[in-house]
Amino acid sequence: MKIHEYQAVELFRHAGLPVCDGQVAQDANQALKIAESIGFPVVLKAQVLVGGRGKAGGVKLVHSASELPQVFNQIKNLTIKGYAVERILVAKVVNIKKEYYAAVTIDNIKGDIVIIASNEGGVDIEETAKQHPEKILKYYLEGAKTIDPARWGEFIRSLFPDQKYHQEATAIFEKLLKFFISFDCSLAEINPLVIDDNGKLIAADAKVLFDDNALYRHEQLQSMRDFKYDDQDEVDAKTMGLSFVKLEGNVGCIVNGAGLAMGTMDAIKLLGGQPANFLDVGGSSNPEKVLNALKLILKNKGIKVILINIFGGITRCDDIANGILTAKKQIELPVPLVVRLTGTNEDLAKEILSKAGVTTYKSMREAVTKAVSLAK
Repeated sequence: MKIHEYQAVELFRHAGLPVCDGQVAQDANQALKIAESIGFPVVLKAQVLVGGRGKAGGVKLVHSASELPQVFNQIKNLTIKGYAVERILVAKVVNIKKEYYAAVTIDNIKGDIVIIASNEGGVDIEETAKQHPEKILKYYLEGAKTIDPARWGEFIRSLFPDQKYHQEATAIFEKLLKFFISFDCSLAEINPLVIDDNGKLIAADAKVLFDDNALYRHEQLQSMRDFKYDDQDEVDAKTMGLSFVKLEGNVGCIVNGAGLAMGTMDAIKLLGGQPANFLDVGGSSNPEKVLNALKLILKNKGIKVILINIFGGITRCDDIANGILTAKKQIELPVPLVVRLTGTNEDLAKEILSKAGVTTYKSMREAVTKAVSLAK
């Protein structure tokens, strides 16, 4: 789950991180009161969950009360990558002497939490990572939840050659790490982390991504979600108990188990096809899930075929078969079905489908080959 910068700033503030003074506003009068309370100059920042707001004119400096309403309304009237600007963060301007990048995330390949930092922060951090990867520093927690002082010294010295910042910067990284773990984040980022003209370290920006699968543990975060940025089909899938991600192909996939679903998509690609989605019906044997999954996939008008690939353990193949028959009675299936069922009650499932005129395939490769062929 993504949240807006102003929300991330408030969370960072409560976590004890040194953020800029400021608040979010929805109209020019509100923005003017905020600016007067924190003092000019201020920066107005469009709150949209897409990149490129600066280049789109969504970030502007304001030096006086007289110019604020006009600038505010200019930003408020913008549409950035298809999204209207509804809120604007009014923040105190920081006089920057030096920019850094600081983040905590997960290295999925190593299966470890990693602190990432660079002494070349700012809007070009992605380009820095590509062109000068040696300037991106990484500190792995190695399974721990706190920084190991024995290993930390080399990292912080590489980032801040000036020793006077070691203690202050270390405290910021410790708070950022604690925040990341406490809220089950997938990313907690400060870009830029700056040294101001008073020599203080300040988080001049804030970005947070939360793990959707852990949101049930954090009810206070639920109200922060801005649903207009979510794919509606993916939102609907969650309410149906389905794990669904929309892709750009034409082979619809209904599979049980995330691993088999990923393997199925890999097989489709390997054999020259393009999967249209990831869809895991989970371990439930509820035939209703099959009906809902088919309805969801058929919203995509580019679908040419639907591949159902089930390895029945907890999931019973006969329940999947009954779900397919229910769907055929209730909705029109404008594309062919390719079905592979193996496992619990496999013979019964194949008998049910055979009587209804639905062909099943013995192996995953055979089914995927057929599906790719039909999609072409």
